[in-house]
Amino acid sequence: MGCCSARCALILLCCLQLVTALERQVFDFLGYQWAPIMVNFFHIIAVILGLFGVIQYRSRYVIMYLLWTLLWVGWNVFVSCLYLDLGGLSKDSDILSLGVSPHRSWWKDNRPGCEGENLPSAGWQNQQNPELSTVLSCWLEYQYIEILHCIVQLLISLLGFVYACYVVSTYSEEEDSFNFIGEFHHPSKPSQLLF
Repeated sequence: MGCCSARCALILLCCLQLVTALERQVFDFLGYQWAPIMVNFFHIIAVILGLFGVIQYRSRYVIMYLLWTLLWVGWNVFVSCLYLDLGGLSKDSDILSLGVSPHRSWWKDNRPGCEGENLPSAGWQNQQNPELSTVLSCWLEYQYIEILHCIVQLLISLLGFVYACYVVSTYSEEEDSFNFIGEFHHPSKPSQLLF
């Protein structure tokens, strides 16, 4: 196999998925969003097993990666709809923190390019923190940063899905053409075992 084969491309895509999933995991930990933390953890495990399957020519692990990729695409579509407030979902709900804590996306308080100024709040008696942070200007709103994370994951996952389908089909063709005694045969011709 050449260096530009589907197998090498899938290995590269799995490595890229690991890097982006670890980056996403860090920011979800910073925001104490427990549902994404758990799903990201399972995603990292599934990608590592898929990577192992590709490297070791194990089609079952690659099939497991394929099935997980479908779930991962669904999860990213759900998170995108949540941050876009589509389908009755709201970005201000506590779905992603599983209702355990009132935490939200880390990007909501730490947007890139924002200039903040602490101003005293009029209703500071009702707040735990008597200061209210007012954001003056930002490059990008926090929900769009989260959606960009989802879009990157979706693009990598869809490419990985296509390459994984091709790799599984080539692995199954190789398994069909080898009779485990050392002789290659065509599937249309009957094979005879030599004892």
